[in-house]
Amino acid sequence: MKLVKGKSTVGFIGLGVMGHSMAGHVLRGGFDVLVYNRSKQKTLDLLTQGAVWKDDIFSLAEKSDVVITMVGYPKDVEEVYLGERGIVAAARPGTVLIDMTTSSPKLAERIASAAAEKGLFSLDAPVSGGDKGAREATLSIMVGGEETVFEDMLPLFQLMGKNIVLQGGPGSGQHTKMANQIAIASNMMGVCEALAYAKKSGLDTGRVLSSISGGAAGSWSLSNLAPRILAGNFAPGFFVKHFIKDMRIALEEADRMGMDAPGLKQAFALYEELAAKGCENDGTQALFKLYE
Repeated sequence: MKLVKGKSTVGFIGLGVMGHSMAGHVLRGGFDVLVYNRSKQKTLDLLTQGAVWKDDIFSLAEKSDVVITMVGYPKDVEEVYLGERGIVAAARPGTVLIDMTTSSPKLAERIASAAAEKGLFSLDAPVSGGDKGAREATLSIMVGGEETVFEDMLPLFQLMGKNIVLQGGPGSGQHTKMANQIAIASNMMGVCEALAYAKKSGLDTGRVLSSISGGAAGSWSLSNLAPRILAGNFAPGFFVKHFIKDMRIALEEADRMGMDAPGLKQAFALYEELAAKGCENDGTQALFKLYE
């Protein structure tokens, strides 16, 4: 389906740290936006900007041309899409369903199959870039699904991100996000170890960061999360508990494919330890606490 600003209605489910900013970009991009969230309080400023609240998932989906979800865990995705009063049951034929949650590739395939049986279209489109990328509409968006549907939805994705790539068929977006999370997992260990080493050796950690972030050691995490670590800011751009969920999915997929992932296993163990210490609602940069 072709999107028409001022006429196409976009339903957005999940207005947390990421989803709130993403829905705001869609609203300011000229689309009619319906919203649903477990906590209505988190949607109030969007409502003042013109978004319309719906009392449940079913009533939102049946009135939307496109439904975007950004929820927490695969079990939430399954319930939202495949539940008795879920999106697939409610949506009209021709509706496009876009799950931007980081979830299971196999679940993305199931949703695509269930959607097709109802005459619906489905894309799995997880994102990377954290709260900063969501606020600034610079997210990297990894998409799985049919090329024609992707092309139709590209104007919508461009309101939320910059690096937008169709990776393949259903589930391909989620597999790509797993690769992304595997790279981040080992990188976050390196960032924290480097800062801990610099601090232990008596160096000015701010000066060290200015030197190494511009060289071969440079990374998104080093440039964006290391300054937060040095400032003692462990507020979530991306929750520890959600990163653990992502790593668990990646480990399950790697095991299914017969692949060993030692770096991922070590990062998963460290983040599990961090969560056990009461830090599951901190940002991923809180891993530094273990090194202190």
